Amino acid sequence: MRLIVGLGNPDPEYQWTPHNLGFMAVDELANRNGIRVERPEGKALVGRGKISGEEVILAKPQTYMNLSGISVRELLGKYGLDVPDLLVMWDEAQLPMGTIRIHPDGSAGSHNGAKSVISSVGTQEFARLRLGCGPDHPLGSRKEYVLRPMKKAELEVAAEMIGEAGDAVAMILAQGLDAAMTKYNRRKPAEPEEPEEK
Repeated sequence: MRLIVGLGNPDPEYQWTPHNLGFMAVDELANRNGIRVERPEGKALVGRGKISGEEVILAKPQTYMNLSGISVRELLGKYGLDVPDLLVMWDEAQLPMGTIRIHPDGSAGSHNGAKSVISSVGTQEFARLRLGCGPDHPLGSRKEYVLRPMKKAELEVAAEMIGEAGDAVAMILAQGLDAAMTKYNRRKPAEPEEPEEK
């Protein structure tokens, strides 16, 4: 069994903000696989089902972003799971909008939700899928940027990225993290490689 957690904030005003991309990714997985994520458990809304033939718990912590780890730790304990069974999805302003990155471990960077998870589970060695929401211009205030509602064009890019994240999670469960990293951690066509010097 795997615990798949999307990070976000529960109040309606945050629903369509970049900071709730983790919640959106869980909703995508739930919709695709007929899982209802609505049962309150471990300070989260959870749903149980199967993805790629593997039993999963989908979870959206209701603690607010900065305390997400408390919910993750409770859910791991409740279901008798260990950190290797965990996959966490969150927004990443350091990645261009529309880009996903999968890694088996790593630091939280500046993401407070990820920091909370690392602190609560006692390690940064857990699988994560980061959902790029960075703009194509320098940010004045990262906090203001990730907590404001996305515009129509951003939502369209986000929807495509969330779909790709759904495909990636299915591949992680079916073929493993390495296979998904090889496929999805590639540069986008919009980010051309530097030409080699002759």
